[in-house]
Amino acid sequence: MIGRLSGVLLSKTPPQVLIDVQGTGYEVDVPMSTLYDLPPAGERVVLLTHFVVREDAQLLYGFLTEGERTAFRALIKISSVGPRTALSVLSGMSVADLAQAVTLQEAGRLVKVPGIGKKTAERLLLELKGKLGPELPATAGQAAAPDHAADILRALLSLGYSEREATVAAKQVPPDTGVSDGIRQALKLLARA
Repeated sequence: MIGRLSGVLLSKTPPQVLIDVQGTGYEVDVPMSTLYDLPPAGERVVLLTHFVVREDAQLLYGFLTEGERTAFRALIKISSVGPRTALSVLSGMSVADLAQAVTLQEAGRLVKVPGIGKKTAERLLLELKGKLGPELPATAGQAAAPDHAADILRALLSLGYSEREATVAAKQVPPDTGVSDGIRQALKLLARA
């Protein structure tokens, strides 16, 4: 398996780059987030890779960060989500945004990604739940807030509120609020609405 490439970037042709590794040119498909952060052609580059062998092709996918590669691998494990769809998701949103969307169960954020419909978005949220946590980079502030928001959201859903109502109310609760206080505040907001 090819896990990492280090060489000279020869060309960028979205979504593919060509990397010269000691005389051998590797064509690597990358998400747009990686493509934007690559140096100009002629510079040295290091990419973490995921190698796929199919009956009709051998494909190499590259990423600048371990978080992107981890998210890509989690996405392609989901049935009917292939590497192209996974690249599309990672091109349309950052890994931190994806992790937050999964934590808060926000299908609307995934539907904005080209090629992702409502049913696919809901399946991604269900399948990725709990799989994007510790391996993905997040600041301490970002990690604490979504966990409380997710708990508040789950509590409101279990009380019978619709996903839309619960999501709107949970988002209005200040991020530094504890879970029990957050639920109380959300219920007050829902009672006024």
